[in-house]
Amino acid sequence: MGPVRLEAITWERLGDLLADRLLDLKPENGSPWPRVAFDGAPAARPGELAHRVFEALRIRGRSSLVVGAEGFLRPASLRLEYGHQDVEAYYDGWVDTGALWREVFGPLEPGGDGRVLPDLWDPAKDRATRSPYVQLPPGGILLLHGPLLLRHWFPFDLSVHVLLSPGALRRRTPEAEHWTLPAFARYVSEVDPAITADVLVRADDPRHPAWNG
Repeated sequence: MGPVRLEAITWERLGDLLADRLLDLKPENGSPWPRVAFDGAPAARPGELAHRVFEALRIRGRSSLVVGAEGFLRPASLRLEYGHQDVEAYYDGWVDTGALWREVFGPLEPGGDGRVLPDLWDPAKDRATRSPYVQLPPGGILLLHGPLLLRHWFPFDLSVHVLLSPGALRRRTPEAEHWTLPAFARYVSEVDPAITADVLVRADDPRHPAWNG
């Protein structure tokens, strides 16, 4: 990654500024529902930023829905078919992308009905969540968070990547999950999310984030 100019910011201010930006976001495909990615390794906690933006949008009177990619993991029999620490499977096969297309992105296409399934599978209990569908009104914003999101060609109208340096990623990833680190190195090599994303947030020090504005 080449040099990127970043400015220090607080998480609260970042949530407000992103929410303000999303108020004017118009999908290029004519859909009434903007779709936003909050991409980052679990250690970067992109879901926390997604929820901050959700609250900032709520205060501004704008509907949105937070969806976590971890709610669309494949059953354990498929995720762990090649073992509990198979990097290739983690990179290519843990997330049920077909279900995300069908249950999340499909309903938000032009002519869709806006009925989104917020989650499908509970990985801890390894069974279906049976969550009810959520009706996202026209103008409501999808806030999808999770790792490795920008490699799936999902139709995002804006993408935010929460970046950790390799050292910070290793320090903040639990030791039991260090086996996933090569997947994130591959992601940087193949996708370069820090460049690909519309908005870059650096969070090496979780108390003092910086972003590219």
